[in-house]
Amino acid sequence: MVHSIELEIGGKKLYLETGRIAKQANGAVWVRLEDTIVLSAVCADRDPVEGQDFFPLTVDYREKSYAAGKIPGGYFKREGRPSEKEILAMRIIDRPIRPLFPDDFKNEVQCHNLVLSSDQQNDADILALIGTGAALAVSDIPFTKTVAGVRIGRVNGQFVIFPTFKDLEQSDINITMAGSADSVVMVEGGGREITEREMLDAIEFGHRYIKEIVAKIEQLKAAVNPVKFEYVPVVPDETLKSKIVEMAKNRFAEYNRIADKDERRDKKHKLEQEVHEALAEEYEDKRSMIDNILHDLDAAVMRSMIVNEGRRIDGRPPDEVRPITVEVGVLPRTHGSALFTRGQTQSLATVTLGTKVDEQKIDDLEGETFKSYMLHYNFPSFSTGEVRPIRGVSRRETGHGALAERALQPVIPNEEKFPYTLRIVSDIMESNGSSSMATVCGGSLAMMDAGVPIKSAVAGVAMGLIKEQEKVIILTDILGDEDHFGDMDFKVTGTDKGITAFQMDIKISGIDTETMGMALEKARQGRLHILGKMNEVISRSREDLSQYAPRIISLKIKVDKIGEVIGPGGKIIRSIIEATGAKIDIEDDGTVHIASVDGEAGARAREMVLAIVEEPEIGKVYNGTVRRITTFGAFVEVLPGTDGLVHISEIDFKRVAKVEDYLKVGDKVKVKVIGIDPEGKIKLSRKAAMQPTEQVQ
Repeated sequence: MVHSIELEIGGKKLYLETGRIAKQANGAVWVRLEDTIVLSAVCADRDPVEGQDFFPLTVDYREKSYAAGKIPGGYFKREGRPSEKEILAMRIIDRPIRPLFPDDFKNEVQCHNLVLSSDQQNDADILALIGTGAALAVSDIPFTKTVAGVRIGRVNGQFVIFPTFKDLEQSDINITMAGSADSVVMVEGGGREITEREMLDAIEFGHRYIKEIVAKIEQLKAAVNPVKFEYVPVVPDETLKSKIVEMAKNRFAEYNRIADKDERRDKKHKLEQEVHEALAEEYEDKRSMIDNILHDLDAAVMRSMIVNEGRRIDGRPPDEVRPITVEVGVLPRTHGSALFTRGQTQSLATVTLGTKVDEQKIDDLEGETFKSYMLHYNFPSFSTGEVRPIRGVSRRETGHGALAERALQPVIPNEEKFPYTLRIVSDIMESNGSSSMATVCGGSLAMMDAGVPIKSAVAGVAMGLIKEQEKVIILTDILGDEDHFGDMDFKVTGTDKGITAFQMDIKISGIDTETMGMALEKARQGRLHILGKMNEVISRSREDLSQYAPRIISLKIKVDKIGEVIGPGGKIIRSIIEATGAKIDIEDDGTVHIASVDGEAGARAREMVLAIVEEPEIGKVYNGTVRRITTFGAFVEVLPGTDGLVHISEIDFKRVAKVEDYLKVGDKVKVKVIGIDPEGKIKLSRKAAMQPTEQVQ
C-alpha cells in the first residue's frame, strides 16, 4: 500500500512516499523537493555477522547521469566509481545514523541512495539524508530514533532553509545538519568568519525545521506501522566479564596515565595478550567477546579518570592544548612548505602554484565546472605505526581533505587578485588525534611561506565530550583515544575574527545547543592560542613568491583577436611559447594568462601577444614593412596582419612619378597613421613620419 506525506518548508514542497517503489527492500522512501528526486532504500541481514565486533553499516549515494539528461563520459558510457561529491554525501548520511542503531546490533545494514532527477537548483545530498532516515523509520530494521536533515544558508543577513546552488553563491554560511525531535546529532559546514553566536543561531534555526520533518516522518511511520524484527543481541558473559575486570582494570588505570602513545599502546597490547592466554583454554571460542569486553573496560577506565579526577591520558587539564612546534620553508624546492606538530600529531603541508591549465575539471549533475583551489589529505599507515594495505584514497581521507579545504577557502584571494591554480597537500607524518586540524594549520602556514596573499592565518582544533549521567566534560584538542572512547568529535576552524568551518560527530543520541555553545567557546579559546603560536613564526604572507613558482601576467584582448593570437592550427601561439618558454592560456572572454618562472620571458611573451592584438592609432608612427606595390601607392604592414595604404601623394614632399623609385617590397619604412575610415581602412603617410633633416634631403 502506498503512503505519502508532504509539507511546505521555506516556500518549497517536500514530498515523501513509500510503498510504490523498491517494495522488496526492508524500507524504501521516494523523496522529492521541487524537481529533484532521490530514492532511499535500506536492507538488513536477519542474522548478525559471525565473530564480528563492530557494526557493519554501509552507506551508498550515487548520482545517475540521466537525472540531469546527460550521458556519462568515458569509453564505457556508464557511471563509474563514486566522485568526491558522492563520497562526501555518503559520509553526511553515515555519521548521523550510525550512533542511532542499538549498541548490541551487529547485523549488516546497507543504505542505498539514488539521485533519479536533478533540477540542478536543489542539491540532492540532503534529500538522501532525509530519505535514509525515513526509510529506516518505516522499515522493520531496529533503529532507535527518527532523524532528518536540512541545509541552511544566509543571504543578506537572513537565514535560508534548503538554499539553492544560486543562493549558496551569495551565502556567507553553508551548514548541513541532522537531528531528531529533541537534539542535534550531526553538523557540518563552513562560514565566512562567522561568530560562535551566529553559528548557534543557524543551528537553532535549522533544528526547528528538522523537528517539522521528523514529525511528518513519524506520521508516515504510523501509517506503515512497521514491526521491527527481533535480533540476537551480543551480550557478554558476566562471569567472563568479571574475570577480565579483575585481571585488567587496575592495569588499564595505570596505562591510561602514560602520555606517550606508542608506550601506552604496547603495554595495552601485552595486557590483552596476557588476558587471552589466561582465558584461552576455558573460553577458546569467545576471542571476539573478550576483545569487546577489554575495549569497553579500557573506555570505562579512561572516561572515569577524566570525569572523576579531571585528568586526561597525557596529564593535561580538560581545556589545555598540546605543545606546538611550527616550522616553515622546510622543503627547498617546493613553492611553499610547513611542518606543523601538535603533541604526537604532525602534518607536512606543501603548496604548489600552477596556471589555468592545472585547474581540476569537474563534470557532475550540475554541469561542467573548473576548480582552481584544491587540498589533498594523505594518511599513510606509518603515521600511526601500523601495517595496512596500501590502496587508493579512502573515504576518510576524502572527508578530512574536504573539511580542511573548506576551512581555508574564505581567506584565499579571488582569481582577479591571484590568478593561480593552488594545490595544498597535507601528508600526515604522525597521528594521535586531530590530524585534519593539523592540516588546516599546516596549510595556512605553507600558503604564507609560498607568498599566497591570504587575508589571515587559519587554525583548527578538535573538541571532545565525555558525558556520564548528568556530568559533562568538554575536552580541548583531543587525543586519538579520547576521540575513540569519547562521545563527540567537534572540529572547529577559523581566523582570529571568526569561524570558517566545522564538523561535529557524536556517538550518543544527541547534543543540546547549550553544550554545543560551551564547546564552541572553548574551541575559540583554543584556536586563538594556536594562532598565537603560528604567528610567532610567520604572521603574514611573504612579499615574494618562491623563485621556483611561475609568475603570471594577465591581460585582456578583444574576443575577435583570439584567433589571431592562436593562429592557424595554433601556429602563432606555439611560436611565442617556443620563443619565450612561457605557458599561455586564453579564456573565451579574451583573458590571457602568461606564466613563466623567468620574469623576463613572461614580459617578452606579453609584448609578443600585445604586438599581435595591437590596433593602429591615428597620429602614431610605426616601423612598417612594404608588402605590395601598386600604381597608386604602397601597402605597408604596420602591425602583424594589419596593412595600410601609403598613397603615392604621401610618399614624399616632392612629386612622385613612380612608387618603385622610392619603395620596394620588403623595405622597412617609417610611416604615420593619418586616418582610419569607417570600414577600418588605414591611411598612412611616409612624409608625415619624416624628420626635418629627412625632409630637406
